[in-house]
Amino acid sequence: MNQLESLKQWTKVVADTGDWTEMQRFQPDEATTNPSLIWKLFQKPDCDHYLQEAYGFFKSSHHRNPALQEFLECVLVTVGKKILDIIPGRVSTEVDARYSFDMKSTLEQAYRLRDLYEAYAIPSSRVLMKIAATWEGIKAAEVLEREGIACNLTLIFSRVQAIACAEAGVTLISPFVGRIFDWYSAHNLLAAGEEDPGVRSVKSIYNYLKQYRYKTEIMGASFRTLEQIIALAGCDRLTIAPKLLAQLEANAGPIMPQLQLPKIGKSTMPKSPVTEKSFRWQMNEDPMATEKLAEGIRLFARDTQNLEEILLHFLEKQR
Repeated sequence: MNQLESLKQWTKVVADTGDWTEMQRFQPDEATTNPSLIWKLFQKPDCDHYLQEAYGFFKSSHHRNPALQEFLECVLVTVGKKILDIIPGRVSTEVDARYSFDMKSTLEQAYRLRDLYEAYAIPSSRVLMKIAATWEGIKAAEVLEREGIACNLTLIFSRVQAIACAEAGVTLISPFVGRIFDWYSAHNLLAAGEEDPGVRSVKSIYNYLKQYRYKTEIMGASFRTLEQIIALAGCDRLTIAPKLLAQLEANAGPIMPQLQLPKIGKSTMPKSPVTEKSFRWQMNEDPMATEKLAEGIRLFARDTQNLEEILLHFLEKQR
């Protein structure tokens, strides 16, 4: 048994890629996408026919040329549909990062994406709306979850974000292990012998949410090393890039679970309900979480714009 097979015994493995050829190879349970991954996907010349499919899908129901935003949303759903043809579980489709501080626009786009998936006869149970874990994003997700639209709250860098999501009834959260590690490394705050700060953050979130029996699932994300992955074996889900999946596949030997459900009453963490005021204050007091959340939103917004340039060029050729 290789390490990837062993890990799958304890944790659902999610492919951190938009490339379905890699999904076919590694056979993950689920997949998560973001603007950066989809932009990279459409750098490949053999993906043009998916733009044609998205364009035809829109034209068949609207009988007019799509506006850029409409076409972007059709492309996201067409990619999601292709992924769902391969994997048995769910796909995460990202709501525009430029709406991260706009609850109304987040909701409106989530509804449009839901409707597009339904037009492809894909049930909502197979889709997660991926939303940045700002206060506005969390409140939008709370509304969506009440309406049966499951959400994946991404760019989690602090426990207060995770708790706010759990209290909002969010289905899944994605704490970013590697980006936390990157920040501590860049600021020369990695002490010899101490536990990886990204791993430590996910463990703290896991123990708190499991102690108080929240339904929210935890999916570690943004890994830099195999050691980070192995240290979080037993987490509900781990989303892993193809390069690291290949390393796990190449390594023989078992991986044992490192995270286990805490016993009720044994936690040293008192319950800490989150209000908007406490959320904003605790984020303000955590420079790592504040900086990495802002940076993540900027990067996703930039790559959405990069993707739009490709789509705009395609649309111009159709007219």
